[in-house]
Amino acid sequence: MRAREDQRPVRAEVSAPAGPAAATDRAGDRAGGQATGSVDGPLAASARPLAERFDVALLDLDGVVYRGDAVVPRAAESLAAARATGLRLEFVTNNALRPPAAVAERLTRMGVPARAEEVATSAQAAATMAAARLAPGAPVLVLGGAGLREAIEAVGLRPVASAGPPGPPGSGASGSSVSGSSASDPAGPGSAGAGGPEPAAPAAVVQGFDPTIDYARLAEAALAIRAGALWIASNTDATVPTERGLAPGNGSLVAALRTATGQEPQVAGKPERALHAESIRRGGAHSPLVVGDRLDTDIESANRHGTPGMLVFTGVTTPSDLLIAPPLWRPTFLARDLAGLLAGAPAARTDGPAIEVGEWRCVVDDGTLRWQPSRRRPTGSDGAGSDGAGSDGAGPDGGGLADDGLDALRAACLAAWRAADSGQPVRALAADRPEAVADLTLG
Repeated sequence: MRAREDQRPVRAEVSAPAGPAAATDRAGDRAGGQATGSVDGPLAASARPLAERFDVALLDLDGVVYRGDAVVPRAAESLAAARATGLRLEFVTNNALRPPAAVAERLTRMGVPARAEEVATSAQAAATMAAARLAPGAPVLVLGGAGLREAIEAVGLRPVASAGPPGPPGSGASGSSVSGSSASDPAGPGSAGAGGPEPAAPAAVVQGFDPTIDYARLAEAALAIRAGALWIASNTDATVPTERGLAPGNGSLVAALRTATGQEPQVAGKPERALHAESIRRGGAHSPLVVGDRLDTDIESANRHGTPGMLVFTGVTTPSDLLIAPPLWRPTFLARDLAGLLAGAPAARTDGPAIEVGEWRCVVDDGTLRWQPSRRRPTGSDGAGSDGAGSDGAGPDGGGLADDGLDALRAACLAAWRAADSGQPVRALAADRPEAVADLTLG
């Protein structure tokens, strides 16, 4: 994953999160203090399992809980175990296709019990944005599926399928069909149809993911936007994970309308504030943890809004993407999958120019990132070192945790990020490196 062209290394107007070391846990105290010389900021330490530190997990779905129609391995059992600790789950998706009840039903069929009240979608956030800007009952052209249509109706707006009556020559407005197409009407009861009253021009176009969108529907939306309709996109994810790989997401269709109209939409979904606020409100969260697979949506959203975030590698992001992540895309915690909720996080320590995490230390030497065995390698058979770790292998600062296979990557990322932030980015990776990062590249 590459940073967007407009992604800058530092955004002065965005406050970085205080870091999970300062995050209040469910008991109201601070979990996992840091030792002298520890590294602040992203990839921070936690001696306690994350499921015991936070009150609500704000879980992305595509690429985190499921991929297409297949549940992600270990997701169901990990979420069940996290719930047993008292962690509440709020399923937060940028995918606007399905209504919350349908999302909950789908999750339950996959072995992840869920209720509609535990689901927050970008469709709901987009509808809330539209309702705040339009008069009650205003016509809204819905370019999306049932989830978006139901969300628009729920806030008292009226879904329509047409750009409205023909406008004067040169206005760009159009009638209810394009090039003789007879696209199916996504607006449901109450929209104008054949033989009905002439449809009113929509006050807004609200766009969300729908794999059945065709040219005729895109054209109607383009005509409405050109005629002055407010344009709201549920999200701008360029891709969506499926069991067969990455497929075009809503952002790809937003790009088509952007090209056709020269306009930019207002965006409701992650990383923007609307969906984050919606999920916090619906989940009743006081100490939330964002969990996601995308740096540019899930993790950026967490960092923009001062919320700790856990990145998992079951969806879009790869370890190589993480290595070159700009500041706003750096997660607080890192895990292979949702089993990471049941574990703590190791402490990182500075040792001169090197950074140590668990059994590995990394240093950037003349632009080359190099790995070496840590000077504090665990000595006990249980993976615990000699720095105060208890029988569970965790010291008071998260030190001594057994390696989950990601410590070499954590050390590498922290060293590479520090070098990049000082204006001396990594230009090469040492060939002699741990097996866990054998496939790591600089993109």
